[in-house]
Amino acid sequence: MDIVAEVRQFNRFYSRQIGLLDEHMPGSTLSLPEGRVLYELATSGRQTAAEISRTLGIDKAQLSRVIRRLTERGLVASAVDTAHAKRRILTLTTAGRKTFANLDQGTRQRMEAMLGPVAEGERRRLVSAMRHIQRLFGVPQGAVTLRPLVPGDLGWVIHRQAVVYAQEFGWDSTYEAFIAGILGEYATNFDVAMDDGWIAEQGGEIVGSIFLVRSDDPAVARLRMLYVEPNARGAGIGRRLVAACIDRARQLGYLRLTLWTNDVLVAARRIYEAAGFQLVGETPHHSFGHDLVGQTWELKLERCSCPG
Repeated sequence: MDIVAEVRQFNRFYSRQIGLLDEHMPGSTLSLPEGRVLYELATSGRQTAAEISRTLGIDKAQLSRVIRRLTERGLVASAVDTAHAKRRILTLTTAGRKTFANLDQGTRQRMEAMLGPVAEGERRRLVSAMRHIQRLFGVPQGAVTLRPLVPGDLGWVIHRQAVVYAQEFGWDSTYEAFIAGILGEYATNFDVAMDDGWIAEQGGEIVGSIFLVRSDDPAVARLRMLYVEPNARGAGIGRRLVAACIDRARQLGYLRLTLWTNDVLVAARRIYEAAGFQLVGETPHHSFGHDLVGQTWELKLERCSCPG
């Protein structure tokens, strides 16, 4: 696959699909840059030209021409900032707000028409894919939430862990079979009084997971299957998942929490250490197509006095 060619082909398709090549925006005589400036002023309030330039990534000279045209049409007003005499603040006029409202409605109607033939489930997948693209390019996706599992999550976790670890460590399909067995047993024998699991979600997209599973010893639980999507790492999601697992283990009355991992999972090991886990054993093994060192970690828990 030629990745560059695929991206360029998608760009051509999407530019045509949403009308970026049209001279004017839907139902309007405004150009796309003019419409974007109105949008920023309508949604973010009064701003300087420099602030708009940074937000839109537009050349200052081009932006100056856009603002001049909007001002001449009576849609944008400019005034000296009372707090800083060298700055000028841009705002929408009454006519500008009305123009934006009509423009926004026209754009929304066009988008609704485009989405009309797309089924509800496919719309959700479309939005998820769009959010994923933005996340890959560093666009903030909002707060991360931890939620309970719903049907379909286990299959997703198995798929993503198998793909990610194959890409990062070259692990073969026996790892997918291994984790499928773990989560299959988890689902089959789940007991709400002894087990739990969490999905980390951001912008409607799954970015991580973790599971709390009972062991043969009623005083000991196991932390299993911690993972965070590569493009969501570094934001503390792994730490939040581990903390949720520890807190729940305390609530359920466990005295110890153990986990098994491999030494190559360096980032995960750092999270465990920071949470207070101690390395209690190491064993070399050949699994998933590689020579690895398995590690057992343990955390002693204090009784939780909190309700539930």
